[in-house]
Amino acid sequence: MNQQFTVLKKAIEVFHSYGIYLAGKQKNANFIQQLNMDPIFINGLIFELEFQLQVIFQDELLGEVKTPKDLIGLLLTIPQDN
Repeated sequence: MNQQFTVLKKAIEVFHSYGIYLAGKQKNANFIQQLNMDPIFINGLIFELEFQLQVIFQDELLGEVKTPKDLIGLLLTIPQDN
């Protein structure tokens, strides 16, 4: 559980660097429609999460991600062996 807390803390820092604060409605806001993010910035956010947390997201599963909450849920399903 402590490792998940560390992962979440780092992920929150990455989201904050992109101007996404995970309190309130923003955690359920659609990246493109409500947060007005260009797809290139979404890809940058995903790359930054992968880099900072040393994980790799499966492309098939990323197609389902539409909100920050979805992305964090996906992040927590990845085994943290390192």
